[in-house]
Amino acid sequence: MSVQPVHRADDDPRVPAIARSIQAVGNALSSEKRLAFYAEVLGAEAGEPINLVIETWWREAMLDQLPGRAERLADALARRGGVTLEELTARAGGLD
Repeated sequence: MSVQPVHRADDDPRVPAIARSIQAVGNALSSEKRLAFYAEVLGAEAGEPINLVIETWWREAMLDQLPGRAERLADALARRGGVTLEELTARAGGLD
């Protein structure tokens, strides 16, 4: 029996965490999204409104780190590569 890991650390499919701060979220976004983020942050009131802006854009920044996300979004919007409910049901062996 080996104590070697099954996957190397550099093969880790997880994306690195982004801190939930204005600076960290802004740095993680593309330049186009960063401009929109800062515009929303600057227009938000202190407290819950600004927290909601940061949380919303933090999620976007985290999702942007996923490999192939842009292509998957384009495929979904163009309705390419989708699977019908009937196909899913057939793959699962049907519904009882």
